[in-house]
Amino acid sequence: MTDDYANRREFPRFKAPICYRSAPFFSTRRQLVNIGLGGIRIYSNDKLRVGKRLEIELLLPDDEILTFIAKIVWQRPLPEGETAQYDVGLQFLDAPEDKLQRLAEVLNKYTEAGEAEQA
Repeated sequence: MTDDYANRREFPRFKAPICYRSAPFFSTRRQLVNIGLGGIRIYSNDKLRVGKRLEIELLLPDDEILTFIAKIVWQRPLPEGETAQYDVGLQFLDAPEDKLQRLAEVLNKYTEAGEAEQA
């Protein structure tokens, strides 16, 4: 990802101990690359269509689950030998304020404890 794109973000992104999975299928729990109040970055072996909407669940460290509707905003192939085939950016859509507030609390808690770093 270019520095120009990172600089245009409305919300900073963090590396935090939060996993995700596709809802409502209870797919495999996966570690996300980074997260912010505007969305997440993940690695995927599936080629996803930019603009596609997904229901995702964020699995917080305290076992709380937050469900969001997200849109694929970009996808790039990863070099051969990486842990997945694609690097993918998802943007939260119409996220309820209470869920964003809870996510902000978790990110603040882990940032202050040194368990999350700005990405």
